[in-house]
Amino acid sequence: MSPLKPGRYHLAIEGMTCAHCATRVQRALEQAGARAVEADFRRGEAVFDLPQPADAEDLRAAVREAGYEPGALKSLEPQPASGGGPAQVVPAPGGGLPVQTPPAPHVPATAVPATAGVTTAAGANPGEAYDLVIVGSGSAAFAAAIEATQAGARVAMVERGVVGGTCVNIGCVPSKTLLRAAEVYFRARHHPFAGIATQAGPVDLPLLIGQKNELVSRLRYEKYECLVGTYGFDLVRGEGRFVDAHILEVVDPASGSVTHTLRAKAFLIATGASPAIPEVPGLEAVDFLTSTSALNLRRLPESVAVIGAGYIALELGQFFRHLGARVTIMQRSPELLKTYDPEIRDTVRRMLDEHGIEVLTGVRYLGVDQAGGMKRVRLEVAGAERAVEAEALLVATGRRPNTAALQLDKAGVRTGSRGEVVVDDQLRTSVPHIFAAGDVTMGPQFVYVAAYQGALAARNAVRGAGERVDLRAVPRVTFTTPAIASVGLTEEQARAAGRPVRVSVLPLDAVPRALANRETTGVFKLVADAGTGRLLGAHVVAENAGDVIYAATLAVKFGLTVEDLRSTLAPYLTMAEGLKLAALGFETDVSRLSCCAG
Repeated sequence: MSPLKPGRYHLAIEGMTCAHCATRVQRALEQAGARAVEADFRRGEAVFDLPQPADAEDLRAAVREAGYEPGALKSLEPQPASGGGPAQVVPAPGGGLPVQTPPAPHVPATAVPATAGVTTAAGANPGEAYDLVIVGSGSAAFAAAIEATQAGARVAMVERGVVGGTCVNIGCVPSKTLLRAAEVYFRARHHPFAGIATQAGPVDLPLLIGQKNELVSRLRYEKYECLVGTYGFDLVRGEGRFVDAHILEVVDPASGSVTHTLRAKAFLIATGASPAIPEVPGLEAVDFLTSTSALNLRRLPESVAVIGAGYIALELGQFFRHLGARVTIMQRSPELLKTYDPEIRDTVRRMLDEHGIEVLTGVRYLGVDQAGGMKRVRLEVAGAERAVEAEALLVATGRRPNTAALQLDKAGVRTGSRGEVVVDDQLRTSVPHIFAAGDVTMGPQFVYVAAYQGALAARNAVRGAGERVDLRAVPRVTFTTPAIASVGLTEEQARAAGRPVRVSVLPLDAVPRALANRETTGVFKLVADAGTGRLLGAHVVAENAGDVIYAATLAVKFGLTVEDLRSTLAPYLTMAEGLKLAALGFETDVSRLSCCAG
């Protein structure tokens, strides 16, 4: 392909979630020779000048190196009148399309193009008011759209960037497949079995990231994009913003002009959340990673410092450690996983120590700077100052709601101190016909919670169902090795609520499956009502803890008792047997039982 001529260009970019992401892209393109770079994470684009001829692939490589995925590149220069042709467009390698265009193959027969930027169900009247307009296209949005259309409602979905939201694009799917890959690599170099010699060569990170991207693209199409036609709702491309409580404008991300004005009987805000960046002196001037850009690196850093110690920090910290990097995790709180009981916290701390991950708690950040290829975090810990130096700095300090561009004040929608949309137990906002669901409400940040809330909000919005959210039995999983899973109340929470409780704590070396695996770092803890025996909470650190916790979720949700768990058969040599053994532990010394005696 011939070099790009000097001029003004537009590059679609996938994966930017915050202003810092845009800054990273700007710096990367400038290093590749671009000038006057304007990167916009909301629009998923960068616009820039090329003062000299340049290679398109060099520009894309710079964006990839920064941790993002480039799409189509097009010239913004006016075309000669005699030419009559379109502006120069350089598609992404492999025939990729601009970020905001769905994949071309297998367009559902039930969908036909309507006005520009809209995929409209056949026979729909674009001028008619909708029953429900949804802003966002993640799990909450799609669950709502499916629920509402099945109830006969006319639905429109507004999306400013890539369809599918956080989970499939930059969250659950890409992170879990990479975590699994890193675990396989780690186990090839470290396993407990005699007589089995294994080894692992160097990591080809670009190849691994490419495989991850293929999975993301396939699931995004199969589980999101193609469902638009299947269920017959309208997908409107652009950024939604309220004009008032009954009208939503849609703005073209490229030009900033209003392309559509949508009226609706009800609205659902489901715009999700993005990585939150803490206020640490010097941080904004440093080239740091977020949970998004960390999943798109093309080169493995030799060392990683992590600001934050929540589930994202633990997962990604262990990901880099399993691939061979030195990792230090830092957090302000004096307790790791402070919302968990001490037995869980202590076990996780031991697990991180065994994996060679340094953990610093109770720190005060003094500043961050960068010299050459190294980042330095200056902090105070245990009354003494020290510096943590690393090749890469990952910031994983929680998430913030995506509400800044919605103009919620014009609709009269109340927000909280973090910008989250405030809702009642029916997911109504301060405006009765405007609802919100998922991460934008800053409730439990799980894709299955978002989907549950989206469907419930849709029923309340289009059918007036009056259903109330019930989040008393929400399973939580951190996909470390071993995994951390929890449902219901901790012992501390139950006692703080005035509940008389009994607890059973079972070390993992009492579970036969763990002994067979020769991996005994872990614990089961059950919390039960002292009077009724009803299970109030279950907390597990073990291999496959995320699978085990579903049985405990059913027990908590439907009020099963410790006796119910004790009297139910559990398959031997499974990790799930730990639940029954822990239930037996309320009355019995499990270490004195024979195999299967329970």
